[in-house]
Amino acid sequence: MREALIAYSRGECDTPMPMHLEIAPQNAEVHMKSSYRRGGRYFAVKMASTFPGNARRGLATGNGMMMLSSAETGEPEVFLADAGHLTDFRTAAVAAMAARELGRADASIGILGTGIQARLQAQLHAEVLDLKHVWIWGRNPARVEECRRDLAVLLPRATIGVADSPRSLAQETNLIVTATASRQPLLAARDLRPGTHVSAVGSDAPGKQELDPQILRNAALLLVDSRRQCEKLGELQHAPDQWQRAVELGAFCESGPEQHEPQQREPQQHEPKPHDNDAAPSGWDRAGVTVCDFTGLGVEDLYIAEYCYQRAN
Repeated sequence: MREALIAYSRGECDTPMPMHLEIAPQNAEVHMKSSYRRGGRYFAVKMASTFPGNARRGLATGNGMMMLSSAETGEPEVFLADAGHLTDFRTAAVAAMAARELGRADASIGILGTGIQARLQAQLHAEVLDLKHVWIWGRNPARVEECRRDLAVLLPRATIGVADSPRSLAQETNLIVTATASRQPLLAARDLRPGTHVSAVGSDAPGKQELDPQILRNAALLLVDSRRQCEKLGELQHAPDQWQRAVELGAFCESGPEQHEPQQREPQQHEPKPHDNDAAPSGWDRAGVTVCDFTGLGVEDLYIAEYCYQRAN
């Protein structure tokens, strides 16, 4: 995922904006993403869906597939009927990678949400951090308890706590992942302790929102997976005045945290802003809040699909 984000921010990949399809009768959504890396052997097309009503049917709420095709002939090479697992996995992997790149050394994590992301975010952050405590919050008590039990099995060395509100969760930990389908802010700037890092992965479509925009405005460092996508689909859509401060995570990974300088110009209307490497203040205030806005990139799907295919062969 680190390599994918660096390639994206370098401008080495053709990664169109995602296509969103709403299935109104089911309150469902389908996302389609694609990417091609210049000089690569394949291009990828991915479909991922969320059908909330499936929980009542005893079915998984998420599904999906990926397809790799030859970049030379266009012929399909491999079809990955992964039921959305690779999308879920790469989403959690990128957030954990961001925590590692930021040099986090947290022993606790708080997760807003009780779905598959809550489980994977805890698991993959535990790969890069020595987690001793995991805090979770959700609206549905039954799902909260189910998630708590699952995490206790997945992370037997950690204690699993349940918060009664997003704010109370934020008072327990300085590392937070928001992984919900919310369309209203769950966290306010006043909720966060100094030195907190927030990875927001739930907002990936117009209208979705998990963070009060003031959190982005107050952030000592504002990271995004893609400026172009986040200003349309992510938390950045609710704080467009912060576009010039946003640092693409791939540029941050490649250059290192001390190499970024602030961008001085304002974006122009209708100006393409595909892969700017301009970034945020050099040597940001480590006691301040940091935010990473994730919308999920087609290039991540390309890289994880190629990885799996190569490993299988």
